[in-house]
Amino acid sequence: MSTLSATISEEYTQRYEALVRAVNAIGTCSDCDTAADVLVQALREVIPFDYLELIAFENETRTVAWHLLYSNGARHSLSSTDVVVEGTPMEWVHESQQALVTADWNKETRFAKHSECLTELGIASTCVLPLARGKRRLGVLSIGRSRPDAYPEDEVRFLSLVADQIALAIDAAVNFYLSQQAQDRLKLILDLTNQVVSNLNFQELLRTISASVRRVMRCDAAAIMLPEPDGTHLRVHALDFPDRRGFFTKQGLIPIADSMPGETFRSGKPRILNRLDPADVSPETYAKAAGEGMNSLCDVALISRDRVLGVLALASRQENAFDPEEAAFLSQVAQQVAIGVENALAYGEIADLRDKLAQEKLYLEDEIRGEMDFEGIVGQSSALRHVLNLVETVAPSDSTVLLLGETGTGKELIARAIHERSRRKERTFVKLNCAAIPTGLLESELFGHERGAFTGAIAQKVGRLELADQGSLFLDEVGDIPVEIQPKLLRALQEREFERLGSNRTKKVDVRLVAATNRDLEKMMENREFRSDLYYRLNVFPIRIPPLRERPEDIPLLVRYFIQKYGRLMNKQIESIPAAAMRKLSSWHWPGNIRELENFIERSVILTHGTTLQAPIAELSNNGKTTLVSGTREADERDEMVRILKTTNGRVAGPDGAAARMGLKRTTLIARMKKLGVDPRRVSAL
Repeated sequence: MSTLSATISEEYTQRYEALVRAVNAIGTCSDCDTAADVLVQALREVIPFDYLELIAFENETRTVAWHLLYSNGARHSLSSTDVVVEGTPMEWVHESQQALVTADWNKETRFAKHSECLTELGIASTCVLPLARGKRRLGVLSIGRSRPDAYPEDEVRFLSLVADQIALAIDAAVNFYLSQQAQDRLKLILDLTNQVVSNLNFQELLRTISASVRRVMRCDAAAIMLPEPDGTHLRVHALDFPDRRGFFTKQGLIPIADSMPGETFRSGKPRILNRLDPADVSPETYAKAAGEGMNSLCDVALISRDRVLGVLALASRQENAFDPEEAAFLSQVAQQVAIGVENALAYGEIADLRDKLAQEKLYLEDEIRGEMDFEGIVGQSSALRHVLNLVETVAPSDSTVLLLGETGTGKELIARAIHERSRRKERTFVKLNCAAIPTGLLESELFGHERGAFTGAIAQKVGRLELADQGSLFLDEVGDIPVEIQPKLLRALQEREFERLGSNRTKKVDVRLVAATNRDLEKMMENREFRSDLYYRLNVFPIRIPPLRERPEDIPLLVRYFIQKYGRLMNKQIESIPAAAMRKLSSWHWPGNIRELENFIERSVILTHGTTLQAPIAELSNNGKTTLVSGTREADERDEMVRILKTTNGRVAGPDGAAARMGLKRTTLIARMKKLGVDPRRVSAL
């Protein structure tokens, strides 16, 4: 063998070895950018070139899947959608599957625009070869030099071998990618199935699902949106977007009308947008997507048992990131997600009901223990009968009732009587003393809170309003509700909806409200201590409960009732009450009303030895303060009279007159007004 032949043989051997190294290097790349750099560097050891362009097509179509352009010592970035194939040598080679050599582009006239581009780059000659595996057309490889006639016949034969090896590497890489993608997607389905079965925590389930979908689909963001109770918005309940810029946020609201996710939710069909265009989306969506640099969007419906539960949304900063095949796979994923959402929601509702029932049980057990303090409404006075008539009148309705009266007059007992005579009597009667709970805890006690809503909120709490759903809520001392909480209570009464502390989930309730107060709410309104709109909402049907001093004929009945009650509790048989003691008890003004009388009788029973009540009557002595007490009593009576006359515009007689509201005869009220110097005409003019 001659020296020249040996040199040529060695040169070809080195080129073949370099080609094998190049192919192996390309095959080990994990992404397209790395593969492009490796390909350029590796081919430089195989063949000399000043220009290199490689186009890989999708599934034997003319859709560009990957593009590489190298010239003048640098790699150029060009979006796949911006690559022009039509009317170029690449199109001719792809269609004919034959090599095309252009010895001098200054003499070539068939591809004018392509010739201009190459001339600007300083390329004089090129060799364009098809990339194929058997009958499958994968793409095109174009090699160029700055001098003409750079590709003789033997060089073209070697470049054909290079093209075959590159096609082999590309085909292997694509197959590996598809295989890996299939494995990842199968694993995603299995993971979702496991999550659906094992994870019933709603928010945690959604977070896990969105993160898994985003990772497997190799996109930049994934979100799960569910409809709001108002039926006009979708809320983002889970958002996996590691490097977001703040335009898309979790818990954000998206209108169902005029939005891409909304259209998917309404139709149940997937939507793909592979290039952001203000003509295709709403201005709000365009502004947010553009702000985040998103170019591709894909929304699929979460469907379970032919019912659309929400939307799974994906977004990518790359153009053409989604195709119909991926949308079909995501629809399968969405079915699994929908099952998980439905299960988690059902579990959450069951857990809420279980917690609510458990709290109702504890509450009712406590109520049963407390309910034994009263066995019934005791009395036969006209004032009490008037109150009970009003109770019978208003109870069947669902109207709000406002009980007015001094402390200790039995407002809670009247509230219970309203509930027991209403259509809600089979449901819960829930009470809340607004004055007995610290201001900072009243809102939580009334509306409930979520875990972590504030310091010390270590568990979820169901509020009294929610406990009373379908039943009755009794708010005692409603005048002590802080002004800052009053708007939320007003909304709950008017709109029948509220949110727990620490939650943005609106809850619907159907509650019949009975409120009570011993304060002058009208005066509080004037002093801006009580909202007027809340007052008018509460004052639908006011009932004034008379103090014990206005129903003295009921005192003997109450005395006997309490003697029997505490006698049984203390295992004492008390058969008689001294007449002097009864007269004193009946004539005492009882500023603490029934509660004070009950406490006094309980003390008397404790002191009694034998069958005759031994009441400490001396405790009821005025101790020289008769005039002061009498004056105070008359002043209170006059104030109450003036207040009621104001509400009746000075009218005394009639079913809605002051006499009827006070449970008095017209002549009796007129006599008392004269005694106290009250002129109804003057009062009505105030």
